[in-house]
Amino acid sequence: MYMVMLVLDAPERLDAVLDAWHAAGVGGVTIAETTGIHRRQAKRSRVVAPYAIGDMGPAGRERGNYTLWAIVPDEEMMQRCLAEAEKVIGDLDNPNTGVIAGWPLALVKGVRPQHPPRDREAGWSG
Repeated sequence: MYMVMLVLDAPERLDAVLDAWHAAGVGGVTIAETTGIHRRQAKRSRVVAPYAIGDMGPAGRERGNYTLWAIVPDEEMMQRCLAEAEKVIGDLDNPNTGVIAGWPLALVKGVRPQHPPRDREAGWSG
């Protein structure tokens, strides 16, 4: 099994990424609102200089990220998560898109078997 972690820099694309991963067969995703050191430093600077222009979202709220974690069965699914994310977000090597990482897991317990992707559901009865 593998862990996939995606830091999504475009919060408005969260549902599209989740839908794409679900269609690919990802059984579950943990989601957290997160921020990185650059945004944290910018926020601290605004405390000192509150009139500085910062990374602000609607209604003057600080714009953050979403970090998604998913345990997937194999490297093929990990690569599929990358491909599906990039279909929605664009090339993750471009700035202000996000960061993805994946790694093998030595221990996993409590994860139910995942459903096959929709395009492989023919004949699946579970």
